[in-house]
Amino acid sequence: MKIAVAGASGRAGSEITKELSRRGHTVTAIARNPEKIAKLTGVTAVKGDVLDQAGLTSLWTGHDVAVSSVHFLASDPLKLIGAAKASKVGRYVVVGGAGSLEVAPGVKLVTTPGFPAQYKAEAEKGGAFLDLLRQEKELNWTFLSPSALFVEGERTGKFRLGTDQLLADANGKSWITFADYAIALADEIERPAHQRARFTVGY
Repeated sequence: MKIAVAGASGRAGSEITKELSRRGHTVTAIARNPEKIAKLTGVTAVKGDVLDQAGLTSLWTGHDVAVSSVHFLASDPLKLIGAAKASKVGRYVVVGGAGSLEVAPGVKLVTTPGFPAQYKAEAEKGGAFLDLLRQEKELNWTFLSPSALFVEGERTGKFRLGTDQLLADANGKSWITFADYAIALADEIERPAHQRARFTVGY
């Protein structure tokens, strides 16, 4: 497949790009500083700005899938959604956040007392992005939320999937590595199971 990844030089974006390359996809890796993108088989690094809707539309046009792996506070969901629609990509996949996941019925992680204050604005904007996607009538979107801790670590291929509830391991820790998250996202691209839906991945 032809897949465009916006934010390909970031921690999640770089692992997603690597995973898609490993699987033989043709990837357009987009970043403000494309020289930071690793040289990989099937990957073309290009300069792009997610705040430039027209430019992003042009870069995404002709792809089967567009992946958005950018910080919510450093982007505009209306421009991203607009570019996804105007480019007529087959699917739009968003690297989501954990803050909008539920820890109890109707209780989002971002609203809990222990949620780190420095991440609250980012998490709230991610939740607003998801709300916008859920109102979309024509765009074929998927929003993949990581677990609470989104960290560097090994690629194990062993994880669980969920829907709107925060996942935690047997010790109560909610976490996923960027590498395993990338596997879950690539799996979803290749075998769609959550179209026009949010899902989550964790151990």
